[in-house]
Amino acid sequence: MRHWLAILACLGLLVISVAGLRGGLSRRPPIELFADMARQPKLRPQTVSEFFTNGLASGLPVEGTVARGAPYQDTPSNTGRLPGTTNFIATNALPITAELLARGRDRFQIHCWPCHGAQADGRGITTSYGLAVIANLHDPRIVRLGDGELFNTVSKGKNMMQSYGASLSPADRWAVIAYVRALQLSHLATLDDVPAEHRRALVK
Repeated sequence: MRHWLAILACLGLLVISVAGLRGGLSRRPPIELFADMARQPKLRPQTVSEFFTNGLASGLPVEGTVARGAPYQDTPSNTGRLPGTTNFIATNALPITAELLARGRDRFQIHCWPCHGAQADGRGITTSYGLAVIANLHDPRIVRLGDGELFNTVSKGKNMMQSYGASLSPADRWAVIAYVRALQLSHLATLDDVPAEHRRALVK
């Protein structure tokens, strides 16, 4: 037992000698076991540095760097709205190409098909499990919405529909909207919407 007490006393003296007394003053620099980044090597702005070839500590941003803040975020392709307003844009922010439609179809099948169905008529597989309140994307009310408002709904969700802003990039959201517009056109178009040179094939 005496040996244990002696060992504990020695350990206590060792801790005190290393760590010092709390609140004590000394001219010697303290011993830091964990600095917790209280002091770290860095370069002050506008000072001389031998690390960079131009001799300056401050450098220009890397080419292609995108600044954070309103100038980047407040664009139609990111918000679906006209810059500086709350008005939604009427048409897709991206050029409509075959590649965009193919990408939109791919993303639609993954994220939208289970609820809205293959034809976007609200008859997806989830209706078999009791989820009955699903929008028919061919509803005239939805067809009349601007593309920017559809983008906002896909980005932030609405009613029971979840937000897809985290799982779909802005470009993919616009691609899905382009594909939905193609589905609406194929579902609601009339013969007058078909170019004259192709009408005879449809009539047959």
